[in-house]
Amino acid sequence: MLINVMRAKLHRLTVTQADLNYIGSISLDPDLIEAAGLVEGEKVQIVNINNGERIETYVITGERGTGQVCLNGPAARRVQPGDVVIVIAYGMMTVEEAKAFKPNVLFPDTETNRLA
Repeated sequence: MLINVMRAKLHRLTVTQADLNYIGSISLDPDLIEAAGLVEGEKVQIVNINNGERIETYVITGERGTGQVCLNGPAARRVQPGDVVIVIAYGMMTVEEAKAFKPNVLFPDTETNRLA
């Protein structure tokens, strides 16, 4: 049996943009994508600390070195620039694999979205 397990988390990022007229997704600074081990096009869950919304979307590459966190398309209606969010990626694994697995949890600077 396979179960869904958190495999990566970017904890407490500040939303820098919300673009309703984009096709959809979350644009992230590639520095964040690479550090968390995310993959462009990967499904992620966005948890908005400010309003409790939970959104599923996919990752696209934003502008490197900017700290960009932009919710696009319909997700833009669920956030405001300045909201603090958590980005979570999950993986499928056996129960035994999950017991030994250690997720990649990162805590970027909330003001700049940059890693120390």
